[in-house]
This record gives sequence, structure tokens and C-alpha cells, in this order.
Amino acid sequence: MAADIDRIIRETRTVAIVGASTNRARAVYGVWKYLESASDYELFLVNPTIGDVEGTPTYPNLAALPVVPDLVDVFRRREYLPSVLDEAIAVGAKTLWLQSGLWDEQVARRGEAAGLRVVMDRCLKVEHARLLSVR
Repeated sequence: MAADIDRIIRETRTVAIVGASTNRARAVYGVWKYLESASDYELFLVNPTIGDVEGTPTYPNLAALPVVPDLVDVFRRREYLPSVLDEAIAVGAKTLWLQSGLWDEQVARRGEAAGLRVVMDRCLKVEHARLLSVR
């Protein structure tokens, strides 16, 4: 699994962060700020209820993004995972990444059957930092 995660992190160029927030205390905010400073990923924030986060525009859904994201990093409650999966499949994303604490075997099976790589219960920030430390 670690080798798969390393490959995903290395191959990813565009990341959609679903569940973006203006609240600095939320994990999604910290992950976004980390990736913004420590990675060369092109980042897109997704949240239909806010217009921007610190001047960075947000998009209402994955279909509204100007690119197809390589990786969809999900910070939504478990009941929303099937709909996020449907959006990721519809736009042609390569990887569905469910942040720490998110795990849904049915979503994983459906995603993998549709050709997505699925990572569950892992923090992209932690995994990215780990990979940088072993280089």
C-alpha cells in the first residue's frame, strides 16, 4: 500500500480539495495550506457554500473545475462519499482520496470498479510529508 501511495503522490499534478473551509481550525484548511507551500500541485478548492478561501476561488462541484483533477481529496462526512464518488467518476479523476477517519468499503469497490485508485483513512498532508522525508 505504501508503494501505491508514493506513486500516487509522485504522479499527481492537480488536486481538488472537496469540503474546503475558511475555518483555520479545520483539518482541510491545514492540508490546503501545507500543500500550497510544500507541493507543486495545482490546487482547486470545492465547496458550494463559499466563494473563496483567502482570495482563492472555490468551485461548487468537481464538474465546475477548469481541469480534470488527478486526485480528489475528500473532507466530507461519510454520507456524502457516494455523491463525491459519482462526481469524481463523471469528471474522469484518477484517484479518490478519503482523508483520515473516512472509510467506506462500498465506495471503494465502486470507485475501483470504475477505474479509480482509492485511498481511505489517510491524510494527504502526512503522506506527502513522509514521502518528502525519505527522498
